[in-house]
Amino acid sequence: MNCPNCKQEIPEDKKFCGHCGHKLVPAEPKVPPPASVSPQPKRALPSWAWGLGGGMALIILILIIWISSMSGSQPEPIMVTEAVGVEEGTSMGAEDDYQVPTRTSVKTPKQTEIVVLPIATREKALGTEEDPIVWAVVPSGETERVVSGFEEIAAMIYDETGLVITPFVATEYAGVIEAMCSDPAKAHMGSLATFAYILAADRGCAEAALVSVRYGSAVYNGQIFVRADSGITSIEELAGKTFCRPDPLSTSGWIIPSITLKAAGIDPDTDLAQVVDAGSHDASIAGVYNGDCDAGSSYVDARTRVEEDYPDVMDVITVIEISADIPNDGVQFVTSFDADMKDQIVAALLAIAETEEGVAALGEAYQWNALEEQNDTFYDAFRQVLDAAGVSAEDF
Repeated sequence: MNCPNCKQEIPEDKKFCGHCGHKLVPAEPKVPPPASVSPQPKRALPSWAWGLGGGMALIILILIIWISSMSGSQPEPIMVTEAVGVEEGTSMGAEDDYQVPTRTSVKTPKQTEIVVLPIATREKALGTEEDPIVWAVVPSGETERVVSGFEEIAAMIYDETGLVITPFVATEYAGVIEAMCSDPAKAHMGSLATFAYILAADRGCAEAALVSVRYGSAVYNGQIFVRADSGITSIEELAGKTFCRPDPLSTSGWIIPSITLKAAGIDPDTDLAQVVDAGSHDASIAGVYNGDCDAGSSYVDARTRVEEDYPDVMDVITVIEISADIPNDGVQFVTSFDADMKDQIVAALLAIAETEEGVAALGEAYQWNALEEQNDTFYDAFRQVLDAAGVSAEDF
């Protein structure tokens, strides 16, 4: 290196210049500048770490509170139980099988209230969407028309009472009787024909509440008919012929006609070539009209119900026998049905029958023009007719 004073060359390890005696100061070693380092982003704690930390803090807080509570005697918690969710004045009967929900409160010395609401348990209430009242009927005519009519009536009853009723159309009266007589009942209401009702009543399954009125009368008649071109003019000529009936338990369609046939010396079981179950009064008319049967039976005058499809039916089909008076069908309830609910439905139906819309729906369903209240005694006169003819429920 060179002396900074005299500029003469001197060894590196000398502390004084040998030429001029200048004290030499060793040069500071050169340190390379630090390498540039890119700033690193801060790393966030994972969510589980926050959860763990929060949990630990909560545990510590609980321990502190517990230790503090153990340091002195504390008053007993106050248990408060009160009914909730039931309006004042609401009556809950034992038959509802319903437990009133209660709210249990625990009040601590600092008036902190912990509320526990138990889940109320109750069976589905009859007459609701979850458990509708089933009204079972058998179509006297076209099924779609009958269903439409009863659905309209059910909607009107709902508007009057808030009760949900579902019409159920069975294929025959025996099915309705079994539904009403089953335990528990599969149908709660029925619109049984006269003899079918008597069968159900004798079994203790049904009670009459309303009787239908058609054309101003609570009774009706049955008829036996043939084609006008058949040459048949009397009941006695039906021996060996085929016969269309609406239903085996139809009063006007088979019970009374079978009694009439027996009175004429014809045994329906052995003297007729064939008995055809047509399924409805309309179908019985159509069966004879189309030549499927030689004769048939229905209520008077079911021919008018098929005039749209058979415009000349009144000329093609001729009536050869009309029965004695028969009590009309109506509305019956299973014997176990709630009395208050029955009263609501009966009152609603009577009110509906007073309106133009109600009469139209009743007519579409069952050709009813009105309804009147009647109990089981209304059918006693007909029971006497059956007894006189030697007919009993066991026969059918």
